[in-house]
Amino acid sequence: MTDETRPVSERSRGVALALSVVGGVFGLHRFYTGPKKTGVWMAVTLGGVGVWYLYDVIMIAAGEFVDADGRRVLRWEGEGDTPEALMDGGAPEVDDRLRRLETQVSELAERLDFAERMLAQRRGAGQLPRGS
Repeated sequence: MTDETRPVSERSRGVALALSVVGGVFGLHRFYTGPKKTGVWMAVTLGGVGVWYLYDVIMIAAGEFVDADGRRVLRWEGEGDTPEALMDGGAPEVDDRLRRLETQVSELAERLDFAERMLAQRRGAGQLPRGS
């Protein structure tokens, strides 16, 4: 089977690369992609004293790393999470949540402003002691 016809893993190459860089000596990327036995061996040997760790980082970055089923880990992002889909309004729930968050922050800013004005008035009238 050639590389072009070999099936591609559903696992994200970006996540695997991040896990390999951050926790590769402990085999985190291998636990993510499936070969758990070799992940345990990586943790025990601290990434093969760094050699196995570096090899895996290079293989993932080059797109040659395979998961437990022998499928290449090639995709950089999850399905439907392409930048084009997100820019074309692919996530309307995110827009709605962002608008609600903006509204809440605006309301909180107004309340804080009101509370500051009330405290200033009370201090001016001598009802509150001045801070030291």
